[in-house]
Amino acid sequence: MIAPVIGVCTAFEIARWGFWNQQAAIIPATYLAKIHAAGGIPLGLVPDTRAVETPGLLIDRIDGLLLIGGVDVEPSSYGAANNGRTEATEPLRDEFELMLAREAMRRDIPVLGVCRGMQVLNVAAGGTLHQHLLDAGYAEHRPSPGRLDHATFHEVEVDCDTHAARLCGSGIQVVNSHHHQGVDRLGNGAVVTARSLPDQLPEAIEWPDHRYVLGVQWHPEAAELQHALTDFINSATHALGGNH
Repeated sequence: MIAPVIGVCTAFEIARWGFWNQQAAIIPATYLAKIHAAGGIPLGLVPDTRAVETPGLLIDRIDGLLLIGGVDVEPSSYGAANNGRTEATEPLRDEFELMLAREAMRRDIPVLGVCRGMQVLNVAAGGTLHQHLLDAGYAEHRPSPGRLDHATFHEVEVDCDTHAARLCGSGIQVVNSHHHQGVDRLGNGAVVTARSLPDQLPEAIEWPDHRYVLGVQWHPEAAELQHALTDFINSATHALGGNH
């Protein structure tokens, strides 16, 4: 059976294994499990300056791109000054993921962005972010730091006949939240397909002119939720052989 290769952009965090305790490029197992369950093969993508300059070095080797959660996006990436509310950033990771996202979209390769990944997609398309949602009049979307279980659940309203609806269902759905930043000005070509209730914060954005480009502000990879990545992986499967 032919399986699509899903490039997963890694996070840089302090990790502990054996007697090591140091910074590492990591991918949470929850993402890997959902990719495997949907029929894909995950491939970790580590930030590299050469790939920033020539993103095709990596895009040539994958059938779908997954942008996972992580630290805040550097405000200079979307033409803003840090107002003091942006927290930890990783500028090389930002550059790397922004260039990969743009190249994948240019080639019409399927892309899924989760939490930070949705924000990266929006910035890659020329959009901007709120550096702190409470300052912009939105609700608290990080109610229980470090958790993605029931304590973080809230309602969103999802438009029908969208990628977001095929991911989690249409109408009012329950998802989780763990972020303090969010979409401000939409990127070029993007439409909002899910909104948080009751504050109307964009919770899913997608690009109708592309085969599959979706960003969701919640975490469908969380084990407590039954949302799978099937639609994304299926789209990457159908793209096999047409990208390289």
